[in-house]
Amino acid sequence: MASRLSLSITTPFEVLADEVDIQSLRAEDASGSFGILPGHAEFLTVLPVSVVRWKNSEGEMRYCALRGGVLTVSDGSHVAIACRHGILGTQLSTLAADVAAFQEEEKDAERRATTEQTRMHARAVRQLMSYLNPRGGTGGSLDFKDGAP
Repeated sequence: MASRLSLSITTPFEVLADEVDIQSLRAEDASGSFGILPGHAEFLTVLPVSVVRWKNSEGEMRYCALRGGVLTVSDGSHVAIACRHGILGTQLSTLAADVAAFQEEEKDAERRATTEQTRMHARAVRQLMSYLNPRGGTGGSLDFKDGAP
């Protein structure tokens, strides 16, 4: 039986946490909150948007806000979490502020993308209209030979 756990939290772009000596971990899935201690059975679960917390070897709590992910426990001693995005923190109060700031940045980026998409759509419609309107002067006309469309 292992006396300690190792933890890795990864995103497609970076390794958020890679700790080789943690005492315990708490997370939640669709069935509720659960804990992982050294010697835990093999385990696989899907994590919703949530906060994972663990106690490191010095007894300090660490936190990671996740945008969902997959948690696995292997060999009773290694916990791996793969997620799309995560934010690390040492205190829940500052983590909440970091998550709120990140969410605001994402909303702003989504608004900018929507605006740009609308502009591109309008530009495409204008180009089609100028092409289809032979009196527009800038586009081509639809001349069909032999009366066929």
